[in-house]
Amino acid sequence: MNRNVKELVKQMTLEEKAGMCSGKDFWHLKGVERLGIPEVMVSDGPHGLRKQAAEADHLGLNESIKAVCFPTACATACSFDRELLEKMGETLGDECQAEDVSVILGPAVNIKRSPLCGRNFEYFSEDPYLASQMAAAHIKGVQSKNVGTSIKHFAANNQEYRRMSCSSEIDERTFREIYLGAFETAIKEAKPDTVMCSYNKINGEFASENHRLLTEILRDEWGYEGYVMSDWGAVNDRVKGLKAGLELEMPGGNGSTDKEIVEAVKNGTLDEEILDTAVERILNIVFKFADNRQEGKFDREEDHKLAGKIAAESMVLLKNEGILPLKAQGQKIAFIGKFAEKPRFQGGGSSHINSFKVTSALDAVKEVAEVTYAQGYDVKEDKIDEALLAEAVQTAKEADVAVIFAGLPDAFESEGYDRSHMRMPDCQNILISRIAQVQKNVVVVLHNGSPVEMPWADEVKGILEAYLCGEAVGQAEVDLLFGKANPCGKLAETIPYQLSDNPSYLFFPGDGRTVEYREGVFVGYRYYDTKEMPVRYPFGYGLSYTTFEYSDLQLSAEEIKDTDTLTVSLKVKNTGNMAGKEIVQLYVADKTGAASRPVKELKNFVKVELQPGEEKTVQMQLDKRSFAWYNTQIQDWYAATGKYEILAAASSRDIRLAKTVNVVSTTELPIYVTMNTTISELLENSKTKPIIEDMSSSLMEHMGGSQEAEEGNAASEAITPEMSLKMMENAPLRSMRSFMGMSTEEIQELIQKLQTAAEEN
Repeated sequence: MNRNVKELVKQMTLEEKAGMCSGKDFWHLKGVERLGIPEVMVSDGPHGLRKQAAEADHLGLNESIKAVCFPTACATACSFDRELLEKMGETLGDECQAEDVSVILGPAVNIKRSPLCGRNFEYFSEDPYLASQMAAAHIKGVQSKNVGTSIKHFAANNQEYRRMSCSSEIDERTFREIYLGAFETAIKEAKPDTVMCSYNKINGEFASENHRLLTEILRDEWGYEGYVMSDWGAVNDRVKGLKAGLELEMPGGNGSTDKEIVEAVKNGTLDEEILDTAVERILNIVFKFADNRQEGKFDREEDHKLAGKIAAESMVLLKNEGILPLKAQGQKIAFIGKFAEKPRFQGGGSSHINSFKVTSALDAVKEVAEVTYAQGYDVKEDKIDEALLAEAVQTAKEADVAVIFAGLPDAFESEGYDRSHMRMPDCQNILISRIAQVQKNVVVVLHNGSPVEMPWADEVKGILEAYLCGEAVGQAEVDLLFGKANPCGKLAETIPYQLSDNPSYLFFPGDGRTVEYREGVFVGYRYYDTKEMPVRYPFGYGLSYTTFEYSDLQLSAEEIKDTDTLTVSLKVKNTGNMAGKEIVQLYVADKTGAASRPVKELKNFVKVELQPGEEKTVQMQLDKRSFAWYNTQIQDWYAATGKYEILAAASSRDIRLAKTVNVVSTTELPIYVTMNTTISELLENSKTKPIIEDMSSSLMEHMGGSQEAEEGNAASEAITPEMSLKMMENAPLRSMRSFMGMSTEEIQELIQKLQTAAEEN
């Protein structure tokens, strides 16, 4: 149906237009019955449908409909599987159509700056490229069913502590490369219907009234066309927010902010055109859903099976000293730990799903093998129950293999607060160590939304990271433990040995008023790998029951312009005896030295399925952004001319193949010549280089660099040509007064000559 939304807005009263800019209640937008504008519902997500009825609340305290809880983002990101995320999105879209939900709130793409953020379970990765790819796939899947998404929380919401008022203090380059990066690509590629702005301030200004963020960057630069809604209760100044680009305030209040909008238009402090544009943007999305209603499908049993499949693709095998897969017959197996019986499979807060059923590992294993079970610990409080501990140790001792199901209880991580440490409950750590003393064959299965310290890692033979893998978690765990499925997930974040290793350790979570992002672009593996710091498990790491061999790395060109696309291909072979999937990661290492950059950065990846002995060629593309960094001087992305290494890797620490490409920049950085411009800066600029080269030998002579070294000549030994060259390169133009006897006037004439040359076309 073709609607003329502009004409519709013209027919609305000022009060009706203002009313469209806030919710009717917690989950509904207002309608205008006389004009045929329907009320539509939005609902929490992103890994399941949390549709609430009358007793609505934001943090999930009140009951919602029975739904399917898919694996959370901390898990699905480890799949590195765009198609899988799109399939999950399509299923969520079907469920929303069936339940008459117009927008599902998600995905959440905030960067995992610290392992302590209480909401990390809902976020994808420490890496902006991986987060953007997972988010884009999710959005495309949901919106293929004519249901909207709301990418969140825009932007720099990387902690729960004082999230409604604290200011994230970030330099421009870090903001662009890390914290906006995940949003930018997903918004440009997948075009989410809505964007949810965050609670926090960014460099002193609330995200909800940040014109630069919501209009200049989001709309003017990125071309965004949907509408921006607030996080629930994030609005500070409603009229200022509307001017900045915040169209919809959620949830609906008592109508007071609608009155503020009306009053501002009447007294001339708000241009009515701004209000009209906001209403148009909201109505475009409202009618996109209302005019394209589909017959939704919410088959909870089928969707539960899909949740199990996604879980199996997402879990990460961290350690396997020949103990896995387990044998269904002829092996006495003990399952130990409360999470074997009642798993933790999702986080707390606004994304909490009322799951229609949950499959535990104890449920699922009944179809595969007989196991003994001991609870071992309680999750209500972190205290050792000697009776439970003794029973668990004895059960493990009598078995051939003990599988311990451990992790973080609900109270340890949730929306609303951050973790205070990176440890698991003491009662669980002690349980694992005690069992390892009496049983040499121990496997630990972890349930957690963010990394944990593993003091017992060297004492056990196997570790399976299940993260928070949704309501079918137990089925996936059993399929992987017994080899019915082959582990193929890889870590979407680094697991450090201890919290103090994390680059944000000294600055997180700030003093409550501000939090300084002083680690800059060195977040996650960008820091650990550049610093060459040992970690427990690196970014991109994950084991399989088979092995893979990489070969024949090929680049489509040895030299490209930064406007070209480079095609990278390589062969991957399954050299083991079980079918499996390998995630090939493509990193780029900038060797130009033009800026301080991480030693390598993820720029593409592909997941390939291979039968035993099978070999396939995989291809990936790299574009300008794959090589570029954000240059604040030109306020744009810049790839310096020079060499870049292309690294094909199994993890950030497991580089299998490497080749070099030369990139030629089509952007010449502007140079503003002053008395303090250095010789090296002038030599790097193609237009000023010839002028300064004519003078450089003379300058070196004056610095003593041309003296012929004579044996026993103390002066020549003290002042080497190498030293003179470096001194010359680092010398500012003003040094020519001291070393070459030039007058200030002569230097100013030289500066003018250099500046004129630099500005020539």
